[in-house]
Amino acid sequence: MIYEFLQAILIIFGISGVIIYILRQLKIPSIVGFLIAGTVIGPYGMGLIKDPNEVEIIAEIGVILLMFTIGIEFSIPRLMALKKEVFLLGSLQVALTIIVISIISELVLNVSLNNSIFYGFIIALSSTAIVMKLLSDKGELNSPHGKICLGILLFQDICVVPLMLFTQLLAGQGESYYNFFTVILKASIILSIVFIFSRLAVPYILHEIVKTKSRELFIITTIFICLGTAYFTSKLGLSLALGAFLAGIVISESEYSAQAVSDILPFKETFSGIFFISVGMLLNIDYIKAHLLEEVILVGSIFFFKALVIIVIAYIFIHSLRVSLKSALSLSQIGEFSFILAFTGKSLGLLNENAYQSFISASVVTMLFTPLIIKYSPKLIDYLVQMKPFKSLEKTRKIKESDIIVKKSNHVIIIGFGLNGRNLARVLKETNIPYIILELNPDTVRKMKKKGEPIYYGDGTSQEILHKLGIKRANVLVIAISDPSATRKIVQLAKTENPKIHIIVRTRFIAEIEELKKLGADEVIPEEFETSLEIFARVLHHFGIPRNQILQMIEKIRAEGYEILRITDIPKTRAGVECVIFEGLDMDSFLVKKGSWLIGHSLKSLDIRHKAKVTVIAVQRGEETILNPSADFVLKEGDIIIYVGSKKQLIDAFNFFQKKD
Repeated sequence: MIYEFLQAILIIFGISGVIIYILRQLKIPSIVGFLIAGTVIGPYGMGLIKDPNEVEIIAEIGVILLMFTIGIEFSIPRLMALKKEVFLLGSLQVALTIIVISIISELVLNVSLNNSIFYGFIIALSSTAIVMKLLSDKGELNSPHGKICLGILLFQDICVVPLMLFTQLLAGQGESYYNFFTVILKASIILSIVFIFSRLAVPYILHEIVKTKSRELFIITTIFICLGTAYFTSKLGLSLALGAFLAGIVISESEYSAQAVSDILPFKETFSGIFFISVGMLLNIDYIKAHLLEEVILVGSIFFFKALVIIVIAYIFIHSLRVSLKSALSLSQIGEFSFILAFTGKSLGLLNENAYQSFISASVVTMLFTPLIIKYSPKLIDYLVQMKPFKSLEKTRKIKESDIIVKKSNHVIIIGFGLNGRNLARVLKETNIPYIILELNPDTVRKMKKKGEPIYYGDGTSQEILHKLGIKRANVLVIAISDPSATRKIVQLAKTENPKIHIIVRTRFIAEIEELKKLGADEVIPEEFETSLEIFARVLHHFGIPRNQILQMIEKIRAEGYEILRITDIPKTRAGVECVIFEGLDMDSFLVKKGSWLIGHSLKSLDIRHKAKVTVIAVQRGEETILNPSADFVLKEGDIIIYVGSKKQLIDAFNFFQKKD
């Protein structure tokens, strides 16, 4: 038995490695490679693995670890902030999809009402594993469409067990009424336990584990919490994936969540890859060939009707066509939990063998196309919004956006009111610089309107909205949103409307800099490198490197587009020693660069104590440190002035030394 299992694993990793390598050269997502690899080696392909159940356990662990790491990224407060997406949009998506599919099935396929409803069950669910991984890899989980997708997927996961019980009811097993309400009660109890456990027990347990300084013990404990919670929820009638997600949320409430992710990540990537391969093994190529037209119609219908339902509900409550389309395209496939429902329905007589094979084949095809749909969705959406039905829809929409009336000029437009947008708005208000804010979250708009902020609801990708914000009269445009495709669209539109406007963009990844600058962005600030700049600036400052030299290094890196993190030669200094000697004082230093106005002046002629309000305690010249230099000491290029004073005095002194450079 062990040899057969080992052989299966070797085949999986060997074949999938080759296929994924080839597809990566073609810039095709790795999930597609896993699915294709499963099809190739599975029982309906080359037959290298006869039974997909041989890797079923590993595949299930992959889903558990995937949902666990996603849960870590969403703390309880963040999850509660998604209650609208989870309970409103999620419930509407599931209910409306079931209703639409039921009606179509009964009219077109001429099946019974119970069978039609069951078809709605299995089509309503989307793939949590695929969508969450793709959005996470693209850094779009916090984008508007990312939050919608997460909320709907979470509600679908919660619905898996109730749908299983309803399936038994549809098959005529009446005792399931009691089971259904029992599961609802159990789910409420589980959520209460998670809240209590995450606040009290987990932080204490992890703290005690960390004190042992044993990485092995920390990993074992983390995996135990993950698998233990998943097992606990499954025993109470809920899904393993939902339990793993809740376990991740429990860990997220501690300060050790980042370490947990880094330790679990290698396991997650390996096991989740095997899950996608096991899904690919279900694809029956021979069946598709024999029923090609039927499968094409079925796949097209699934994509169309699922997307249509999501577009309608998202547009009604979010009012953004672009966000609605992106959410719909991301969630239009069939989910992995639908396979479980389909198998249950088959055993209960709600699906015959032919219908089961047709559904499984179509489901895998929808999964196979999903990574490509999500990858090319920005271009597809750009095309769709130009179509007549969607153009007409945009013209008839007057909700909220018609209230935007901006008569300001030479102002700053802030698109996105997250942390960066809030901080910028506060500074602009204090400096009396006119500004206006555009935000897609209606709750945020209402809340900040009451506080007096000049904030409006709207989609920045709309040319009409940019006009209403006064884009042609604006001085600066700051884009601080988490949607890369929308960011690119806004930059392009803004630069077309006002070529002179200065555009500053916040992005997550350095890889996006070049394209954004080509589209017209004047400054692109990638979070990952700005963090590294802040870290090295603080380290250098701690060791006494002159502040103007640190700023010069930072500006050089930014000017080079963050392509390198090289710095100019740093003069050797014993400033670190002085930091210890003058512990308790505020101290700074300044490098006299070539061409500085300070060169040739004596300390007396500069009158630093009265004009800069600081005391010069030393000057470092090459390897020599001159302590307490005399008033006649003349500054030269390369000197480092070391001075002390209050924090405000240090800032004033820096400006005094720098002003004529």
